[in-house]
Amino acid sequence: MTHPALTYASYLKIDELLALQQPRSDGPEHDEMLFIVIHQVYELWFKQVLWELDHAVDLLDADDQPTCEHTLNRVLRILKVMVAQMDVLETMTPLEFGSFRARLDSASGFQSAQFRELEAVLGAADPSGADHFPAGSAARERFTSRLEAPTLWVAFLNHVARRGFAVPARCLTREPGRRTEPDEELQPILLEVYRTDASTASLCERLVDLDEGLQEWRYRHVKMVERTIGAKPGTGGSQGAAYLHTTLGRPIFPDLWAIRSRF
Repeated sequence: MTHPALTYASYLKIDELLALQQPRSDGPEHDEMLFIVIHQVYELWFKQVLWELDHAVDLLDADDQPTCEHTLNRVLRILKVMVAQMDVLETMTPLEFGSFRARLDSASGFQSAQFRELEAVLGAADPSGADHFPAGSAARERFTSRLEAPTLWVAFLNHVARRGFAVPARCLTREPGRRTEPDEELQPILLEVYRTDASTASLCERLVDLDEGLQEWRYRHVKMVERTIGAKPGTGGSQGAAYLHTTLGRPIFPDLWAIRSRF
């Protein structure tokens, strides 16, 4: 049986991809297309970031520092692109967003399963995030599985322990759903890493870069929301910018920040 020749369009499923943008407003309103495309692109980037972070965990498990650092550098470049996309979304004025906002009904960015998964991989997820997804749904099951799996930080600390550093045993496992909290007993160990193991110290810095990059994206997201809807509640009954402000300044890897003043 002869199969059709592979083409750019068939390999990338271009026809299917371009059929996924379906505005709900009458007309439709011009700016709804931008809103849909931007958010679909974000979901694609979330998918890629999850793919890369899962790979980074596997590489840490294999004690492959160089490739792990390369992988984290790729994630950092993606985060820069994600931040830059806010510039495009901010070309939409409050009046332009208001022209179709009511059509979003209960849809909300809080329902992004992949972003919840991303928070879980990084040890920054709130277990109550599962409530945004129906019981028994694939999204809820994926999120719950992520809460129970080792985080990037736990994988990193196990790697550090295998390099001969006395990482406290409690740091080498993850209590399902628990956020990463600062550990004063761990911090002197990390200082020792910086002073005696240059390659692992470099990996620490990539984790700090990742933390800072995600905080930068959160900040731009908050300002974009404030610029577009001000203090109004978000769609789907969310608190909008008021909630998003609570996520700012909360580090993913708090111990790496806590030791900054101790060098």
